[in-house]
Amino acid sequence: MSAEPAASAEPVFDPLHAEKDIEVGNFYMKKGNYDAAIDRFQEATRLQPALARPWRLLGECFEKKHDDARAVASYKKYLEVFPHAEDADKVKKRIEALEDKTPPQDSKPTTP
Repeated sequence: MSAEPAASAEPVFDPLHAEKDIEVGNFYMKKGNYDAAIDRFQEATRLQPALARPWRLLGECFEKKHDDARAVASYKKYLEVFPHAEDADKVKKRIEALEDKTPPQDSKPTTP
């Protein structure tokens, strides 16, 4: 009785393919195909989780799609991975601007 080894749930560290995903993602981003770019940048973060650049690029794509919450989350992850980035102040300002633009969740009072 032969048992197949179970597929690992852990992401595979693959910097070469991560860089290729970023390259292709940038191509899609320049063409305005943000969904395809997001797919590639997300794949790059899966293949190389400590790589900061795809997180920033994800933020830019989500911002272009007006998905401010996901843009903020991506930018925050970028700063978490690379806290001393040269553009950290600029990214922090983008986060603030996006958070200011997003209306707070109103808690509606319940009426009897």
